[in-house]
Amino acid sequence: MILFRSLCFALFQAVSLTVWGTLFLLLAPFLSPSWRYAFAIRWPAMMVWAARFILGIRWRVLHAERLEPFRDRAIIVASKHQSAWETFFLPTYLPRQLCFVFKKELLRIPFFGWGIGLLPMIHIDRKQARKAYQQIAEQGQRRAQERRWITFFPEGTRTAPGQRIPYKGGAARLAFTLGLPVVPIAHNAGYLWPRKAFLKKSGVVTVVIGEALEPSQFSSDELLLRAIEQWIEKTCAEMEAHGATGATLPL
Repeated sequence: MILFRSLCFALFQAVSLTVWGTLFLLLAPFLSPSWRYAFAIRWPAMMVWAARFILGIRWRVLHAERLEPFRDRAIIVASKHQSAWETFFLPTYLPRQLCFVFKKELLRIPFFGWGIGLLPMIHIDRKQARKAYQQIAEQGQRRAQERRWITFFPEGTRTAPGQRIPYKGGAARLAFTLGLPVVPIAHNAGYLWPRKAFLKKSGVVTVVIGEALEPSQFSSDELLLRAIEQWIEKTCAEMEAHGATGATLPL
């Protein structure tokens, strides 16, 4: 059954991306950046709901109220990165338009990469760290003026549940540069949708929204980065302690 569901989902994903991507590429030249985003984001939303109905991957969000004070202003989102699921879920669920910071290699992916290349995102060359941060700072300032939520995966790559790697400092540095609060997000999607795995399991993904971390609360961006990492990893560890899907994690 898992194999059959995974095959059905993969087929739907490929066909829908080709169709939606073609439509987007044809219409994008006639749309404003905001309307491009609004149109493009329907495909990730389709993936979230297809995962729910085909794969049986549901979700619950804890402490969503922590996002309310920021509905009309720019913030930085720092999310755990375990699978492709959260890359679909975050722009679908979060209430403002996002600006993802991602590696430029993704632009080479047919339809998907071509599409995100036409959106107000920040794509960087990770091999040139100094130049990469200059791009983040310059483009981040423009996106903040547009009141977008600048979204980082601080680990820089997907990690398996329980795996821990050092966090990269871009989110914390930008928070200090622009004076923006950082909202950390933890989840356990990797248990159901593992990285680089074709087979996907049914179950409930728990997403936890953290308290906003203000740069003014810290004396350096290194300390802010440490606080982001500690909260995300501690919350993920608590979910593991309450079972693979965190379904018994207290509200």
